[in-house]
Amino acid sequence: MNLHVHTQSKNQVVDITDQIEEQLPAGAHGAAVVTVLHTTAAITTADLDPGTDLDLLDFLGGIIPGVHWRHPHNPAHAPAHLLSSIVGPSVSLPVRNGHLMLGTWQRVILIELDGPRTREVSAVFLPATGPRLAN
Repeated sequence: MNLHVHTQSKNQVVDITDQIEEQLPAGAHGAAVVTVLHTTAAITTADLDPGTDLDLLDFLGGIIPGVHWRHPHNPAHAPAHLLSSIVGPSVSLPVRNGHLMLGTWQRVILIELDGPRTREVSAVFLPATGPRLAN
């Protein structure tokens, strides 16, 4: 299953939890692997209390050193490539009864690092083949 996520700004956090869950088979047990198919965006989980998305973006922006970038295509977006690599392109999450097993405040997020763009996200469900997770 593929999702298309439209971002609105250069740096943005987008909650994609509900779109992923809508694609899961009813009553399913197993795992979901969620991957963004781009090198200037990332996927992770986060708490999205008000302002936390901006805190995350401020933190990521704050770790970018002031160096001469050697990226041949466009040095200006080298930091987006590096931040994407640090955060990572994917997460694997357990699925129980057709729902992602997430902590109380945990959400699946796409982090846009070079927008605005339309991002393609692949979500693959892997059914459990062995014993089910404890309820």
